[in-house]
Amino acid sequence: MKDGFLKVCAATPDIRVADCGYNAEKIIGIIDAASKEGAKLVVLPELCVSGYTCSDLFMQKSLLDAVLEAVRQISEKTKSIDAVSVIGAPIEINSKLYNCAVVIYGGKILALIPKTALPNYSEFYEMRHFAAAPDEIMYVEFLGQKVPFGTNVLIKDKNIPEFVLGVEICEDLWTVIPPSSRHALAGATVIANLSAGNELIAKHEYRTELIKTQSARLISGYVYASAGEGESTTDMVFAGNNMICENGTVLAESELFCNQAVYSEIDLQKLIAERRKTTTYEMSGTNEYVTVNTEFEMKKTHLTRRFSQTPFVPNDGGERIKRCRRILLIQSMGLKKRLVHTGAKTAVVGISGGLDSTLALLVTARAFDAAKIDRKGILAVTMPCFGTTGRTYNNAVAMSESIGAKLIEVDIKKSVIQHFKDIGQDENNYDVTFENAQARERTQVLMDIANKNGGLVIGTGDLSELALGFATYNGDHMSMYGVNAGVPKTLIRYLVESEAEAARMAGNEKLALTLEDILNTPVSPELLPPKDGEIAQKTEHIVGPYILHDFFLYYAVRFGFSASKIFRIAKESFAGEIDDTIILKWEKVFYRRFFAQQFKRSCLPDGPKVGSVALSPRGDWRMPSDSSWAVWEKEIEELEKR
Repeated sequence: MKDGFLKVCAATPDIRVADCGYNAEKIIGIIDAASKEGAKLVVLPELCVSGYTCSDLFMQKSLLDAVLEAVRQISEKTKSIDAVSVIGAPIEINSKLYNCAVVIYGGKILALIPKTALPNYSEFYEMRHFAAAPDEIMYVEFLGQKVPFGTNVLIKDKNIPEFVLGVEICEDLWTVIPPSSRHALAGATVIANLSAGNELIAKHEYRTELIKTQSARLISGYVYASAGEGESTTDMVFAGNNMICENGTVLAESELFCNQAVYSEIDLQKLIAERRKTTTYEMSGTNEYVTVNTEFEMKKTHLTRRFSQTPFVPNDGGERIKRCRRILLIQSMGLKKRLVHTGAKTAVVGISGGLDSTLALLVTARAFDAAKIDRKGILAVTMPCFGTTGRTYNNAVAMSESIGAKLIEVDIKKSVIQHFKDIGQDENNYDVTFENAQARERTQVLMDIANKNGGLVIGTGDLSELALGFATYNGDHMSMYGVNAGVPKTLIRYLVESEAEAARMAGNEKLALTLEDILNTPVSPELLPPKDGEIAQKTEHIVGPYILHDFFLYYAVRFGFSASKIFRIAKESFAGEIDDTIILKWEKVFYRRFFAQQFKRSCLPDGPKVGSVALSPRGDWRMPSDSSWAVWEKEIEELEKR
């Protein structure tokens, strides 16, 4: 539960229809096994104590008495288990029979939550046996306890305030306004659904989308447990489809027809962070709810869910290709609008033969095509200086020619050396002045060429560089439109790969080969003289691995996670590949630079947002330039001591 992770379980017991004693033993076994796995919430199917398919046997007093005894046994025999269990049972209240979720914790019945929507069509005829949930909540005597009975009940833990459980049953989810929607607006962060949906052709796919979508709409965890083998197959077959979702993502799902228990960890802090930033998510109706408290023991949750090393990049190859195409379209359409609005017929791109400037040039070509402007209006400017290598220079030239841009070469060595003389800088002193003077000279050249030709300077800097402030202020930091401002470094590689593939399919083999060589070139600002003709300055040796920095950026900005939580999930993600001390070292660098370099982001040029993380001071990220990072520094120092 530390860091907001709550392990949950959705399981289907092997049951016998109407054999409540047998079913109770199976249910107890599942709850005990789930607890040993660390689960704090165990959800079982609708009417699993008796079986969903009892039909008119639900009207037999002997069965209902057996149900009560089974619930009593389950409650008593799970008394020492530190987990909330939600089981399905037919319960008689005031001479009416209800299809209920029974919520159990610490040997107590916390609540009886009846089903609201009773299907009475096709193969279902629940109204024959059950009454729908009453409009108002009431307290009833049940197994010697005073228990809330009704739909509007929330289970909340004293030690984990982020955990608030709401419950609905099967058909409730399929209605126009499911009870879970009200539960979430009243504060529920996790929804349990006890179901007994039978299996039909195409129903599984629809049900999966329904559950995923509801968890996304509610910004919640959703734990769905369904009846399976053991139910009567007189007219229906049940597949035991269990699923755990979190805000639109399936964390775990069982195989069909195997009565499987599935586990995962719902990130409650992540859900709260999403709700906190979503201003249209407004709490309401809390006065209509009864809250029942639990008090979990505080233990560290063992994580079984996996966090991608590259959260900005889809793991699925097909999805990654679609993502790249969409991002390229967003970038190019953003620039197209700026070109059309300003009436510019030229665009000036400083090209170095590196990934960022390559992507900017490719996007500019797309934008010109979309705006129906001749690509000859693209001025690709290469500005060799002290650190330029033959490889990057040749790639820059070849790429410009391949896309039909006009290549302009401006050797800036003499200008920079003269500038060094003007300010008294020793040209053999390879300090920050040596480096930044080159970057600022290049920007001046680009701006003046743009003025001369009535064009726009297209920025090449990416999201990762903006986060770290790895750009020269009023140098490569500045442009008239920054097409890469929303694209992290780990994703740029795939965008360029996508364009290389597109070039090859279009028959432009020269461009494809050039792009592939650029992809294999080390990332470098090329501001220091090369050694033996090779790049002497590699960016990741200076600021650290971008795969780590993008990981830190995603979870720090997207969800506002603490530094310690980010370190924890980074350790899980990079285990066996990057040492923990290295991860922590670069996380400290990330936070130090992120805070120190905000002033560069505060005057960021316009550029398109392409994903859920952006750092524009006019949009997603507004932060004082002189903010202190003392809180984060202290947190990391505590981690260093461990």
